[in-house]
Amino acid sequence: MAQNLHSAAVSSDLTFITNEAGKCLRDRFTVLLGKDTRFFDCLVGYFFISGFYKLYPALENVERIRILVGLQTDRTAYDLLQRAREQGELNLKSHASAKEQVSKDVLNELEKSADSAEIETGVHKFIEWIRSGKLEIKAHPAENLHAKVYIMTFAEGDRDKGRVITGSSNLSQAGLQDNLEFNVELKNRADYDFAIAKFNKLWATAVDVSQPYEDTIVNKSPFASFTPYELYLKFLYEYFRNELNRPSELEDMYVPEEFKKLKYQEEAVLNARKVLDEYGGVFLSDVVGLGKTYMAALLAQQLDGRHLVIAPPHLLDREKRGSWPNVFSDFQVRQTDFESIGKLDDLIGRDIFKYTNVFIDESNRFRTETTQSYEMLARICRGKRVILVSATPLNNTPRDILSQVKLFQAGKASNIPNLRNMEAFFTGLEAKLKGMDRQADRELFFRTVQANAKETREKVLKFLMVRRTRTEIEKYYGGDMKQQGLKFPEVEDPTPLFYKFSKQENEIFNETLKLLTSEFTYARYTPLLYYEGKMDERERQGQLNLAKFMKILMVKRLESSFHAFRLTLGRFTHSYARVITEFKKGNVYISKKHIGKIFELLEQDDQEGIENLLEQDKAERLSAKDFTAKFIMHLKADYRTLRRIKKMWANVRRDPKWIAFRDILRSERNLKKGKLIIFTESQETAEYLAACIRTEVEPQTILFSGKSSEAEHREVIANFDANAFKPCDDYRILVSTEILSEGVNLHRSNVVINYDIPWNPTRLIQRVGRVNRVDTKFDTIYTYNFFPTDEGNDAIKLREAA
Repeated sequence: MAQNLHSAAVSSDLTFITNEAGKCLRDRFTVLLGKDTRFFDCLVGYFFISGFYKLYPALENVERIRILVGLQTDRTAYDLLQRAREQGELNLKSHASAKEQVSKDVLNELEKSADSAEIETGVHKFIEWIRSGKLEIKAHPAENLHAKVYIMTFAEGDRDKGRVITGSSNLSQAGLQDNLEFNVELKNRADYDFAIAKFNKLWATAVDVSQPYEDTIVNKSPFASFTPYELYLKFLYEYFRNELNRPSELEDMYVPEEFKKLKYQEEAVLNARKVLDEYGGVFLSDVVGLGKTYMAALLAQQLDGRHLVIAPPHLLDREKRGSWPNVFSDFQVRQTDFESIGKLDDLIGRDIFKYTNVFIDESNRFRTETTQSYEMLARICRGKRVILVSATPLNNTPRDILSQVKLFQAGKASNIPNLRNMEAFFTGLEAKLKGMDRQADRELFFRTVQANAKETREKVLKFLMVRRTRTEIEKYYGGDMKQQGLKFPEVEDPTPLFYKFSKQENEIFNETLKLLTSEFTYARYTPLLYYEGKMDERERQGQLNLAKFMKILMVKRLESSFHAFRLTLGRFTHSYARVITEFKKGNVYISKKHIGKIFELLEQDDQEGIENLLEQDKAERLSAKDFTAKFIMHLKADYRTLRRIKKMWANVRRDPKWIAFRDILRSERNLKKGKLIIFTESQETAEYLAACIRTEVEPQTILFSGKSSEAEHREVIANFDANAFKPCDDYRILVSTEILSEGVNLHRSNVVINYDIPWNPTRLIQRVGRVNRVDTKFDTIYTYNFFPTDEGNDAIKLREAA
């Protein structure tokens, strides 16, 4: 009986408040705050605005509310705000950082709060009271401030000065009513006086954070009120927020006095930095002639850690203005190592882990994952920031892009929005073209190619690439360029050049094409197709591809020059003779493991290198007995065809293409004076052409090819680069292979002649890019193309590529 009376007494005692039935802290506050409370002061570790709606009706008649927050305020934010108070103001960047850190938790809470009219009303009441001054919020620096104290000061003349509630409850919905808490209500005057004095002391040393709270709710939270137009502006602000602070970032970029400070370059750098931070890699892919090397140097200034630059060897020459080492030195980029694109194996043997950033010039060279050089580059780039510098990252197929992106993104686990599995995406694009006959379904084929390219841009490149065309630069940055005395030259439409055969030459040419494209089997390059042993599909496809490319090589040599074709024909004949001889001895040598290297050599027009590679790789010797009878039969048939072609060409006494070109050089107004750049894919054509021009047209002609020396390279730069350290005028005409189609400036000329058309059309863009520079003195750029004859074009379709 006595125990029951004691229990009843405890249950009616309001001193202890636990949120159990009849003991809810929210209800007790409603009673006390409604009882003539004038001031309400709260010291809490955590304060949640979404719980404020539970209490605000009882606070309507309270004159002043002060909330002092401890644990939930970020210490870094507090330090920034404290410094702001002491100094009067902070710079924009620091102030923005402080506001962002203070509001982070508030925004996170509101985004997760329930969507109800009650909460929204409470949030808007919260803002109204902050603006009127009725409500103030401060943050205290003490990281060990764990107390929860609520002090109510009653109106003047009340019999009590006030009340204090302290315990475990924070000012949140959970603390006010949901959680099981343990709080005590103190009613003595001495308790009130102690609590208010302590609170006032802490309040005096705290920092006001009312404004960041208000800004977060009004401008960022789900409770912000926007018109459709304001919502659109809000979207633009959030998307371009980092760009709005660019003035201070642009001031950090160092540009040497002798260089122009161009807005289009600076903004490209800021965009690239944003992409790099988000995805770990970026394509710097402005069209040719806009100064991507300088942009890369400006970007390197913004990055921490050590840099590695991988570039073609002729772009690493410290004697050449505009080379990577000189540009990085001019722009005061320190801690940088430079390595040739062809010496990656040297890098692998060194400490590659010391690099944080890898810059890869002409990254389009690494578009094939099956090559040894790609595998080495992938090892070098692993775990680093990767900057891919190329005006033409996509050369043949969208998979070119995949290979380069995989240098900094996982193929099956990327963080590109809505494209986690890039491998599957690009495989899907390839499937759309699989089995399609390019000639029979020509219109459908090109529509599909265009659709694939568009999808690649929309789903991949728009996130990873900084690329502007000249038209875009003129549209958006034309004023800045004009102010600095820069302009883009006009590029005239290409002028076609043709040559005519005699009746005999035409018959021999046509018969040669027929034999090479229909009767010739290319068995010497496809031995595994005749092998009776084990062979996987990848090896079979590699052999088929090699045969296709060797056919293209032969036809292109025929179109390039009769001289180059004769030399190639001789090598083919000699190679077939060796293979047949070895087969009779019982041996067949294959080069499965070097198929990727062979394709690289094909692209570099190094047919001699291909033959050497095939001959040197004698580790894989197979027995002739393991091959079908058709192999030797096809080898001998091809050999007879080669000898037949060779005999026919013994009757060709002149070179109609050179004769036509010679006459054009002598008569065409734009070609008779000024400096000319002549490109050909064939090294042998280049050698032949340079000799002919020197003898019959212009003695001041220089040749540059893969065989040229460093001294000859410097002569080319001195005579054709408008920014050369030591310019001279010893040569008027330059004949070059593709080796000078990338990365060099030749803009003392405004004329490019394509003596033959590359099978990769992006080569044409790269070639013209050597003279089409933003700082050229010329108003107009001229190009001339020697198009294939109709018969040759039917075989390899080069005219359409151009």
